[in-house]
Amino acid sequence: MDYYYSLISPPCQSAILVAKKLGITLNLKKTNVHDPVERDALTKLNPQHTIPTLVDNGHVVWESYAIVTYLVEVYGKDDTLYPKDPKVRSVVNQRLFFDIGTLYKQIIDIIHLVVKKEQPTDEQMEKLKKAMDLLEHFLTERSYAAADHLTVADICLLGSVTALNWLKYDLEPFPHIKGWVARVTGEIPDYAEFRKDVEEATKAYVASKK
Repeated sequence: MDYYYSLISPPCQSAILVAKKLGITLNLKKTNVHDPVERDALTKLNPQHTIPTLVDNGHVVWESYAIVTYLVEVYGKDDTLYPKDPKVRSVVNQRLFFDIGTLYKQIIDIIHLVVKKEQPTDEQMEKLKKAMDLLEHFLTERSYAAADHLTVADICLLGSVTALNWLKYDLEPFPHIKGWVARVTGEIPDYAEFRKDVEEATKAYVASKK
């Protein structure tokens, strides 16, 4: 399976981590969508020329949540990561929508400002805190974000929360989130090595913007 991605992108990270958890190998293809040649090549597969994009035996899937759920449904030995029970799955889906529409949105908007050496407004920081408060609340109800075990919701939310490293955001006020991060990363094979690669790629990207 070919996987077009950028390592510094939290949505791109999600499918890599899900693949690790499933024990499957992705043919990783680093892609710069700002490069005209690479963008044109990607557009032939995905008319929106967005990453991540997955090509599995000619079948093309893009959007990170579509990719992670596809991987689990096709290659998962069971439905643990994306439960088929409608009630449990509805919570998993809600957490995914919460991530992309609320938590990740607040984080990435602020990161874009910081990369441009601009300061976020007090209102933006307050919206981020409210999103973090919600995740903290979810994690007071159970040990994982959506079920009593690891699901794709945890893995996708993990990418958003660890992206806060860009902002040097203090997690001390969120003890349940801190514990959850340790719990989730402990269940993903080779996560420490993966995280090291992400941090190195992030530093290189930031240096290129100076």
